[in-house]
Amino acid sequence: MANTLTNPEDLLPLTPAVFNILLALADGEKHGYGIMQEVEANTNGQIPMGPGTLYGSIKRMLKAGLIKESDERPDPSMDDQRRKYYQLSGLGQQVLRLEVERLAAQVQVARAKNLLTYGQEGRT
Repeated sequence: MANTLTNPEDLLPLTPAVFNILLALADGEKHGYGIMQEVEANTNGQIPMGPGTLYGSIKRMLKAGLIKESDERPDPSMDDQRRKYYQLSGLGQQVLRLEVERLAAQVQVARAKNLLTYGQEGRT
């Protein structure tokens, strides 16, 4: 079980795999293959998320208390009973929010240095 006294900031920065798994779970629980599909879609395939990366990360995230296995199960006639579903924990939500804020601050620095052209009219 995760230490309830964990300071979310102590878990930053997140690895790309952990960040993208948390991001995939931000809008609801998913099973492993669903997480892999969403990470691939969200990153246009730039973050490889094979089974080893996914399940190794999930194991560490469960231990750290960032995610938890869901108690809710879909109707067995509509889903494979062997699938495990995961969802964000309260700590996971806090850590994800802090990481998004940290990354947004870095994007602001890049914008201030005119390093981003996305969304700027007249630039290519």
